[in-house]
Amino acid sequence: MTEHTMNTIDLRSDTVTLPSPEMRQSMANAELGDDVFGEDPTVNRLQEMAAATLGKEAALLVTSGTQGNLTAMLTHRRTTISRARVSSLWRIRTTCAAARC
Repeated sequence: MTEHTMNTIDLRSDTVTLPSPEMRQSMANAELGDDVFGEDPTVNRLQEMAAATLGKEAALLVTSGTQGNLTAMLTHRRTTISRARVSSLWRIRTTCAAARC
């Protein structure tokens, strides 16, 4: 395994990279709101920045890989009873089973 330095951001998992003291301070000072109702200014800014960066109309922050996979799968369903056929070797099948991806 590669040794990581403090300058490395490892995006394999949200549990691998720990926040720096500056990141913790920024989180503590962040303006808060309810993201479900679109009232969290930090989430709103992040989504707007992501959409602009990617040249898209909008973006959606999801807080886990499972949420992202489920959201992606649901966008391809035609009805509420649609099923997706995936290979038994695909990660989404083996790691998202509890979420019914």
